[in-house]
Amino acid sequence: MEEGKKISFTARGLGSIISPGYHADPESKGLYIQVSKGVNNFKRSWIFRYTSPTLFKRREMGLGSLEARSLADARRKTLELRQLVMDGIDPTEDRCKAKSKRITAINNGITFKEAAERCIEGRKAEWKSSKHADQWRNTISTFAYPEIGELRVDQINTSHIAKLLEQEIKNKNGTVEGTFWNVRTETATRVRQRIEVIFDWCKAHEYIKGDNPARLKGALGHLLPKAKKIQKKSHHPALPFQRIGEFVKDLREHNGYSALALELLILTATRTSEVIEAKWTEFNLETKVWVIPAARMKAGKEHRVPLNTRAMEILEHLKTISVSSYLFPGSLHKEESHLSNMALLSMMRKMPKYSGYVPHGFRSTFRDWAAETTDYPNETVELALAHTIKNKAEAAYRRQDQLEKRTVLMEEWGAIVNAAINKNENLSTMIKSS
Repeated sequence: MEEGKKISFTARGLGSIISPGYHADPESKGLYIQVSKGVNNFKRSWIFRYTSPTLFKRREMGLGSLEARSLADARRKTLELRQLVMDGIDPTEDRCKAKSKRITAINNGITFKEAAERCIEGRKAEWKSSKHADQWRNTISTFAYPEIGELRVDQINTSHIAKLLEQEIKNKNGTVEGTFWNVRTETATRVRQRIEVIFDWCKAHEYIKGDNPARLKGALGHLLPKAKKIQKKSHHPALPFQRIGEFVKDLREHNGYSALALELLILTATRTSEVIEAKWTEFNLETKVWVIPAARMKAGKEHRVPLNTRAMEILEHLKTISVSSYLFPGSLHKEESHLSNMALLSMMRKMPKYSGYVPHGFRSTFRDWAAETTDYPNETVELALAHTIKNKAEAAYRRQDQLEKRTVLMEEWGAIVNAAINKNENLSTMIKSS
């Protein structure tokens, strides 16, 4: 064989090399193409040649065929391997140890908790927000870990999943409300779906064989009642719009960022996450428009929110005391934290007069008011709520931003919200620590 014969390495020209032997890449030290003649064709493979830092002798390491690895990829891999050598690590030994560790892990298995954490980490890149990872961890750690967290994934079967989904749910007084699957069907369904994804990950990494134990269309579906049969459609309770002025007047009796955040949510008909995660960079106080980025919107599309007079009053006052990039900081001592997801609901729980209502319900309050007392088209109201329109004709109409129409609409809504409010009320009293 020819040793160290140098040729012009290009992605196009590599396939024409037919001279048997080792052909060195002039631009990547240690990288070679090894050509050997087969029965009917030539075989070309990438080879990394180096001096072992532990054995002090020349070694070769295969990097795959020319068809499986491109020139650019081979060069990148060679650079990584040369760095290992410089760090005193023999790449061949390192590869063997990694393979041995993987085989041991497969033979010994991993726990469901370990698999879940690795699966979640692997999916982070595809999620728009880190909040998704937190939601996965919270639900899995609450409902799955106590039952199957420490079990090896290859030991978990459908019965384990069924037991998990049928665990008893107790209220604050310790009274059993029913099973997880029956009384919290929506959450239980989401947990089951996430467990199924985790077991799909385990199957892809060869930690389990056979069917996915959390697959509802498999055996599990015969152990649980159908979710659609038991799930009662539970819309967020909406305060009657006739009481919105009364509610906001009572809300003004409470201090703190949570109270102001809840009022801004009502005034703008936005969602909890959109308000508590709002940053000053999203607001133009001159044009009186709040632009919520697509990444923070449920529909994944940028949403422009016109700011009415009262909303502007809140923002202008918040600006004078701002200590964070967020409108509503979670702590005065932490610049980059915002109010928690529970902050607004907790605020409402301090108002027993309105027991049973939730922050998200105010969007329905706004819609009911617009439908029953105004002449605005439904499309304009839906646009104000940033709802996804399934009807093609309405969707085409919605492509127009209608910001001017919505500005008037939201100003009228602001007047209704503030109908029972003393216009001379001092905002500063509401910023005191709760």
